[in-house]
Amino acid sequence: MPPPPTAALSSSSSSSLCLFPFSSYSSPKKTQLGFCPSFPFTRLTNVTPTRRLMTCSAVSIEKETLISHRPHSFLRETDGLDDGSVRSRFQRMIMEVQDSVCGALEAVDGAGKFKEDAWTRPGGGGGISRVLQDGDVFEKAGVNISVVYGVMPPEAYRAAKANVTDQKPGPVPFFAAGISSVLHPKNPFAPTLHFNYRYFETDAPKDAPGAPRQWWFGGGTDLTPSYIFEEDVKHFHSIQKKACDKFDPSFYPRFKKWCDDYFYIKHRDERRGLGGIFFDDLNDNDQEMLLSFATECANSVVPAYVPIVEKRKNTPFTESHKAWQQLRRGRYIEFNLVYDRGTTFGLKTGGRIESILVSLPLTARWEYDHKPEEGSEEWKLLDACMNPKEWI
Repeated sequence: MPPPPTAALSSSSSSSLCLFPFSSYSSPKKTQLGFCPSFPFTRLTNVTPTRRLMTCSAVSIEKETLISHRPHSFLRETDGLDDGSVRSRFQRMIMEVQDSVCGALEAVDGAGKFKEDAWTRPGGGGGISRVLQDGDVFEKAGVNISVVYGVMPPEAYRAAKANVTDQKPGPVPFFAAGISSVLHPKNPFAPTLHFNYRYFETDAPKDAPGAPRQWWFGGGTDLTPSYIFEEDVKHFHSIQKKACDKFDPSFYPRFKKWCDDYFYIKHRDERRGLGGIFFDDLNDNDQEMLLSFATECANSVVPAYVPIVEKRKNTPFTESHKAWQQLRRGRYIEFNLVYDRGTTFGLKTGGRIESILVSLPLTARWEYDHKPEEGSEEWKLLDACMNPKEWI
């Protein structure tokens, strides 16, 4: 399981007045600083934009400024707004994916519309938060992007880089950008989806001017149903595999296992859901290839998920089905509050509670010593969460 978090941008993580906390995810061989699934974003108001001094913990960032419009770019002018850099292209990608995912979800819902909030920082960076709540299909859906500039202290850098030998590095400037989303449908036969794709750059301590930056990609897409429809799960995993196979046939089996291992609820001895792909600290391959890979994965979200929701959103269900969904959402909450590194770090460092908990469902349920009847549809889901399967 991943080690404890190493750094955070505190005061928020997803919908209002701040940035997301950072968290340290682990791979079978490495540990690296990355993003948490929840992003932070500023709540837009109808008053004159104001500024609030952020409470910073472990990472240095600037004040936020509420804005009433979506800017063309959050990059600093020194980065170039459309210069063909990885920073610029990754930012453009996450903005386009946010638009496409939100458009597809509004079409599926039919009634619900995303509320958009935006923010910037004086020295560059910012984000856009979109949340759809109490729609006809989605109980709660958030699709958020963020572009961040900051400075990591020596302790955070050493924790993030396992091979650091310098015991006294100076502050480390960093750049991070990403898109993060959690989608909770109302119908218990329609699954919850989480996806997150991110890019990180940092200068090594004491780097000479002009030295190459260190960089890595992270992300993943995973499915959390309450009931198993094998054709749905196979469809979802086949889309993940197709995206991976375009770049490296070893990616899907490697990242599928990584996903199963990461979303593990230790005190329940079960996974949060039925997996997907998860990766972090990816920098072993060509940078252009990995940018294309992250883009392909992000663009695969709609074809992997929307057909499933369209198929299940109007399926008749009983109170018993809904109660089981609520119990499984309880598991979702347990994972996020107990094991998710970004969430737990944000809670411990005084982050804005509404933003940190934006990924949680509106409703959930806990029953004392609940055990589904062996052989039931509920039992089959629990068994699959306890014993991960190869779906394709």
